[in-house]
Amino acid sequence: MTLQLSLKDKTALVTGAASGIGRHIAQTYAQAGAKVAIADLNLDAARATAQAINQAGGTAMGVAMDVTDEAQVNAGCAAVAQAFGAVDILVSNAGIQIVNPIENFAFADWKKLLAIHLDGAFLTTKAVLPGMYARGSGVVIYMGSVHSHEASKLKSAYVTAKHGLLGLARVLAKEGGPRGVRSHVICPGFVRTPLVEKQIPEQARELGISEEQVIKNVMLKDTVDGEFTTLDDVASLALYLAAFPSAALTGQSIVVSHGWCMN
Repeated sequence: MTLQLSLKDKTALVTGAASGIGRHIAQTYAQAGAKVAIADLNLDAARATAQAINQAGGTAMGVAMDVTDEAQVNAGCAAVAQAFGAVDILVSNAGIQIVNPIENFAFADWKKLLAIHLDGAFLTTKAVLPGMYARGSGVVIYMGSVHSHEASKLKSAYVTAKHGLLGLARVLAKEGGPRGVRSHVICPGFVRTPLVEKQIPEQARELGISEEQVIKNVMLKDTVDGEFTTLDDVASLALYLAAFPSAALTGQSIVVSHGWCMN
């Protein structure tokens, strides 16, 4: 059997999709035939992304969503279901990065980062599961990181959050499997999104090295080819996982990092 990478007649919800990895996944899903909801804290940016997809021949809508706000998550998912039908594919992608050593890490920053990554993943999953269970099918993809498996200095909250997504995905695979729902964690290496670009000068300052050294000796040091992971690398994997036809592939964390992490 040849796997057909088509999402025709599927509805996908992608959080944090107004820019970066989320935007690229949303565009890729739309090209594969899915109706895509662009969920983002910035509604204007979400609508602009949706408009670009629609102008390219796809079907998309923008949705305001603070993934840490249960009422807003539920309202956003209900609006998507009303417009496009119940969500078949959730990509929990919204996230931030805060860089600081543990002893200087503000508790408020710790709570904020964990809330966006972990509470957001939990709340969006909880909101879409009833519809998935009712239809007996669905896919939930969490955006993890190589830091779901590895640790780096200055990133205590981020590493903790990304490790936590592994646990949530594995429990969902166990609970959802008998009801037709699969789950995965995509674990990219460094992708040159605004999130990563912001880290380069921050890490240079904290580590006392140049920005070029951050790129070469921190971010890309352990890759096999000295290359950043690309948006296409991640979106292609997200499409493959969303289109995969059975629970033969579920509960997995799949690393896409140019060999930085091999597990």
